[in-house]
Amino acid sequence: MHPEIISLCLFMFVTSCSPGPNNIVASYSGFNFGVLKTIPHMCGVIFGFTTLVTIMNFGLVNVFQKYPIIQEILKYTGTLFLIYLAYKISFSKTSSDTKKKNPVKFIETFFFQFINPKSVIVSVIMVSTYVDRGNDFLFYSFWVIGVAFIFAIISINFWTLVGKFLRRFATNDKFIKRFNYVMSLLLLACIATFYL
Repeated sequence: MHPEIISLCLFMFVTSCSPGPNNIVASYSGFNFGVLKTIPHMCGVIFGFTTLVTIMNFGLVNVFQKYPIIQEILKYTGTLFLIYLAYKISFSKTSSDTKKKNPVKFIETFFFQFINPKSVIVSVIMVSTYVDRGNDFLFYSFWVIGVAFIFAIISINFWTLVGKFLRRFATNDKFIKRFNYVMSLLLLACIATFYL
């Protein structure tokens, strides 16, 4: 077992379960489209984030440390995508129109992890802090990647179910519209945290 497993799990719990772009979109999708139609988004987050941590672990972290400008570029690219997503959520249709199909796709969500500032920062910290580059490199890597995978599943399911639960209180189109506006504002608030 990883010698700092408790610290690693606490770090992942706080970072993965706190509000962020992935979790806010999961709640929006769970609320508007239900759990089944949110599965592509959920899988995109789970496998995208785990892939990001894996790639970061096996070399990308060194590139980021050597060329910090890349992280800055990703931050601005991710910001633009989040503004676009907030716009889509804010002006999405309500009522019967939302029953059609979820605009958040697996492939978009998967690749978004690589420009999502929160995901990139968390993965850099995880790999830098909890992976020993010595003889135990593969052992530590296995634990870090495994913990990232487990907490990605836990957090994205939790936030999707929060959205689904809140749907019970949606009695009319006005409530749905307000909920979507709140989700949009929360996404924009996430952007502000990247620059503080």
